Formats: sequence, C-alpha cells, structure tokens
Amino acid sequence: MSLSVASFVPVSPAPWQDVGQRLPAKQSIETWARAAGMDWRICEAPVNFMSDQAGNLGAIHSFDEHKVLFRSDSQLPLSVVGARYQVVQPREVLEFYRDLTEVAGYELETAGVLKEGRKFWALARTGKSLALKGDDLVNGYLLLATSCDGTLATTATPTTIRVVCQNSLNMALRQAEGAIRVPHNTRFDAQAVKQQLGVAVSQWDGFMYRMKTLAERKVKNHEAMNYFLRLLCEPEGSASIGSAASTSSATSLINERALKQVQALYDGQGRGAELAAAKGTAWGLLSAVTEFVDHERRARSREYRLDSAWFGQGANLKQRALTQALQLVA
Repeated sequence: MSLSVASFVPVSPAPWQDVGQRLPAKQSIETWARAAGMDWRICEAPVNFMSDQAGNLGAIHSFDEHKVLFRSDSQLPLSVVGARYQVVQPREVLEFYRDLTEVAGYELETAGVLKEGRKFWALARTGKSLALKGDDLVNGYLLLATSCDGTLATTATPTTIRVVCQNSLNMALRQAEGAIRVPHNTRFDAQAVKQQLGVAVSQWDGFMYRMKTLAERKVKNHEAMNYFLRLLCEPEGSASIGSAASTSSATSLINERALKQVQALYDGQGRGAELAAAKGTAWGLLSAVTEFVDHERRARSREYRLDSAWFGQGANLKQRALTQALQLVA
C-alpha cells in the first residue's frame, strides 16, 4: 500500500497545544471543563471605593454604573465592566458544542483559557476535510471564543487548519462573511448563533474551491517578492510600496526581519513548503504567512502569539494575506 507524500513531512505541533488542553472524546461537560481548566464561574460584585477627602476619611461609596467580574475559584479579579455587560460563562462555551458533538458529527478537540481567564475558547473539528494536490490536507474546524474584559465579543468562527503545519485560517472570503459575533451588551443565544453558522459552514465547498485555485496558480519570483512586500512593508491601506518610507527605522527593521522569515518559509524552510500544492504557488505564499503568524512571529509568550493569531493583529494579517492571494487568481 502506498504512503501519502504528507506522511513524510514532520507535522508541526499546534500553536494552541501548550495554551489549551486536549479533551477526551465523548465525555460529559463536567469532564471537559475540568480538563480544560474551565470548571469555574465568573462572579459579579458592585464597584465600591473609599474616599479620603478631609473630614470624610474612610467613607465607602458605590459606583452603580459598573461591576467587578472575578473568578469563583481563586477570587482573582478579571475586569471592571459596565452594569449592562452580559457575561458568558466558561461552561456555556463548552455547552455550545453539546448537540454538535452528539448529533452533528463534530469532535470537540481542545479548549482553554487565556490571560488567567479573561478569554476562553474551545475548538471542534467539523468533519469536513479536503486534500489539495500532493496530499496537502486541510480540515474544517469551528472556534468559539469569548472574553470577560470587553476585548472580544462572543465569536464563533469557521476555521480551516492545514494539517502539516497546524496553521489556522478563518474561513472568510470577505470581511462580512465567516465569524458570527455577539457583543456583550446582548444576551448570548447559542441556538440563534448555530442557525447563523449553518450558512457560514455551508460555504466550505466554495472556500476550498478557491484554495484549490491558489494551489494551481504558479507564482514567479518577482510576484512572490511583491506579494510579501505589499503585505509586510506597506502601511495598511497604503496605495504604494514607496509610502512605507515614512515609517520609523525600528518598524522598518521589524518588517525586514519578518520579510526574511516569511520568504524563507516560502522558499522551503516552512513545513509542507515542498508539497506540490505549496511549492511555487499562491497557496504556498498564503501558507508561509499563516505559518509565520501562528508559529514564528515575535511575541511576549505563546499565549500572546495565539491571542494575536486568532483575535488580534495576526488574524488581520492572515486575512489580508488571503485577500492578496485571491487577487492573484482573480
């Protein structure tokens, strides 16, 4: 029996491996919560303060328009939010997947917390999968994440993960597509979100068709250089590379370092860079950027890198990389 090409390529560890916890299959919500370090609640308390004005020393006052959120297990304060802030509990994030795993064929794989519990998330495989040419396997996932410090709405994101390097990419061809966001001034309705996601997840075939076109699009050396220069060295929204000259020397140095790293990943140092789908193709350009963001980009810690790659500047960079790659096949 023949072996696939991908089987000869060492698979990179997932960037969330050291941040989250692998979950045992087909277990109770309680078991998953314990395994993921999410077996606690977000509690609320009024905001009080002590004044020290002359003649009024030690008087306690309340600030009714805000409340403190803290962990039930450690009493660790997490944030101060407005009185109307709608809390989503860690258990609710796991509970979201209950019927998806029981009747829809999803497999909840990993979950965890970021920044001591200020953000928490869970990642489930949907069962969708596709091999690009050369057995470059891409799997479909659903990421659900939220925060209790106002930095992230409760967000459900259809995501693809390239198996050979564990790079993640939001499954959105346009900014308005893909993720479903519920702001914290609105009650989180899990069933309503799942209904909206039905449309997004059904876009899998269209999205992967476009990834196939990227794998078929051969790229010349000057096209690859221009792609990386536009992506990494132009200010966002700039019309020309020359406008980058106005940036500071420190920023230029960082961009130059990033440019060299991502070029090296594309030129063969990246995991899976020599696979037929990636070698010298637009898919290879995009994969080099996603690997850079998920694994190589400088960050204070792996936790901060993951936070950026999924929810911050790294996620924005990957979205821009996808947009630019698709322009090559337009």
